[in-house]
Amino acid sequence: MNGSSQRLTLLILALAIPTVMVAAWARAAQTRLKETTSAPSDVAIASMSDDTYCTPRLKTIIRRVAGACGLIDGAGGRGCQPMQAKSVAALSGDEFNALFTPLEKRAHIIQFDASKAELDPDAAAAIEKAWSDQRGASFFFVVSRASTDGASETNEALSRDRAKAVLTHLQEKFKDDDLKNEVGLLWLGEQYAQLGDDFCTWSRSRTGACTAMEINRSAFVAWIDCAI
Repeated sequence: MNGSSQRLTLLILALAIPTVMVAAWARAAQTRLKETTSAPSDVAIASMSDDTYCTPRLKTIIRRVAGACGLIDGAGGRGCQPMQAKSVAALSGDEFNALFTPLEKRAHIIQFDASKAELDPDAAAAIEKAWSDQRGASFFFVVSRASTDGASETNEALSRDRAKAVLTHLQEKFKDDDLKNEVGLLWLGEQYAQLGDDFCTWSRSRTGACTAMEINRSAFVAWIDCAI
């Protein structure tokens, strides 16, 4: 091979090597990009698959209730009253309660004395335990009730005060500025979605005997992490 041929060969190699390297780098970068962009999706899908209680119907009800209670788009609403809740949910009381039965292992029932809305130490501890079990969820629901003894108007006010007692405790305990946009209150009085005594087997702030009357002097609290 003469000098001209050698120089030509070296020139070709000098041009080819960077081209090959750039192509390899581009392929590697594309692979890394695909891995990076696909990872969150895979994680989200795995997470959602664990939330088997998030049925389409439950998601619909949660979105309606969350919107009415001001939890969506920072509306800042501070609660839904009994007839509002019934209208928003568009379900019978039993159907409404049945939607939440898959949350049995995650929800807590905060119990109160008759005609009272004050938290006892066990109730405060149960609220804090429920709050700590967020698992990335966005909405913390507080659904309070009153038993059927007493006047209907009194029981509506009583259940409202029980819901607000939960919110006040959370605000005072955790002092979180975002808390007001995460907690939704529904006070149902005695008029809608009374609990049966089968809910006595759920996690409660009190131990011992439990009747339907006692379980409705309560606030149901739970994080809901359905993607709505």
